[in-house]
Amino acid sequence: MEKAEQDLIDKTPNQLYIGGKWRGASSGATLKVEDPSTGEVLGEVADATPEDAVAALDAAVEVQREWAHHPPRERGEILRRAFELMNERIEELALLLTLEMGKPLKESQAEVTYGSEFLRWFSEEAVRISGRYSTAPTGQGRLLTMKQPVGPCLLITPWNFPIAMGTRKIGPAIAAGCTMVMKPAQLTPFSMLALAGILEEAGLPPGVFNVVTSSSSGPIMGPLIEDRRSRKLSFTGSTEVGQKLMAQASENLLRLSMELGGNAPFLVFEDADLEAAVKGAMIAKMRNIGESCVAANRFHVHESVADDFTERLGEAMGALTVGRGTKEGVDVGPLIDDKQRSIVSDLVDDAVGRGAKAIVGGGRVEGPGYFYEPTVLAQVPEDAQCLRKEIFGPVAPVIGFAEEEEAIRWANDSEFGLVAYVYTRDFDRALRVVEGLETGMVGLNQGLVSNPAAPFGGVKHSGFGREGGAEGIEEYLANKYVAVAT
Repeated sequence: MEKAEQDLIDKTPNQLYIGGKWRGASSGATLKVEDPSTGEVLGEVADATPEDAVAALDAAVEVQREWAHHPPRERGEILRRAFELMNERIEELALLLTLEMGKPLKESQAEVTYGSEFLRWFSEEAVRISGRYSTAPTGQGRLLTMKQPVGPCLLITPWNFPIAMGTRKIGPAIAAGCTMVMKPAQLTPFSMLALAGILEEAGLPPGVFNVVTSSSSGPIMGPLIEDRRSRKLSFTGSTEVGQKLMAQASENLLRLSMELGGNAPFLVFEDADLEAAVKGAMIAKMRNIGESCVAANRFHVHESVADDFTERLGEAMGALTVGRGTKEGVDVGPLIDDKQRSIVSDLVDDAVGRGAKAIVGGGRVEGPGYFYEPTVLAQVPEDAQCLRKEIFGPVAPVIGFAEEEEAIRWANDSEFGLVAYVYTRDFDRALRVVEGLETGMVGLNQGLVSNPAAPFGGVKHSGFGREGGAEGIEEYLANKYVAVAT
């Protein structure tokens, strides 16, 4: 690790943030954080105990009433100042992201920009919380509805977008007047601790936002999920973990937002602009090294253009440079750890073993770190596991189809329903296909759907609730109805 990188790690907070104060874990234990591009230890952070987590909830509960009555304009101004501070420090935050997660610096900078936009968006939504006043249908009395913060929130974020997945939750919670306990992923805690420092500097009152880092989520968050003072749980991560959290939360009837797994189909019809489709495919597949819930997971291409599309995609994937994300000119960084690389490798081996052909890539990159070659698989059989399971890596399996109905059937043949991508120049077909897809989001002739001004979320086993857009703040608000006698 270079001196500038070590200096950045050394100056980044590494303790728990509870009640506006930085403190070590009550046990004194620490958690090592690894650089996935080298396998070396970057640094250590506090490894919280259940008692530390309860102390964080205590802090959030203590100031909830006061924070709920804090002027909406000032809540918005705090978010706005945090947005500005993030952009002022974009280079530092991006380097921190790259060091602990592995993505190339240009992608880390894009994440900081994207993540900060949630703070700006919800700074504007804070002053637009409104209810309604109407006359009862009988004419006797009036109906008054108002929206109030749901209360203390538990937030759990993943390792793949450490900053953006946090601001998507923090922004609306602050805007709505909710206090929070945040549990970041154990693999990438530094980014969230840096964000906590920025929020503190932006003027967020003590206790509103609390961060507990830990090597294990269950023992830390379990007592908080069971605590009757908690009001909401927002989780981004795997469907399997989400199901367990839902079961736990049901005992306490917590309000839930769940953004879970994906298996995004990428449909290319015979009339598509293939150049645009390949460009969109590279964005949808390779953003974040393919470690994204909205990454294109399987490419269903009309049989008349399948060979041409596959060849073009192979050329584009083969031209990518693999390496440590801090190095200039690198397009593809390492996967997050050896476990994830093994999952990707096993899925490729399974497909090839069943008859698929690796047009480009198809193996691990030798040396330190958890690198895997950008890979395109052709002639993928229907029973290949990579068509059913979320790959979460730089692998693009291509399979042909003959008819529009077949493409839609293939796209919907999954327990997941987060996002789908469609490439066609036929407007009528576009409407038919978009309406027929069982997903919460669709990218029509574009490979990027994420936007702070739009509602992000899925259906089926991809979860429920929406983050971003006008809908995002509603997840942190409760409706109260008042019957008024007249």
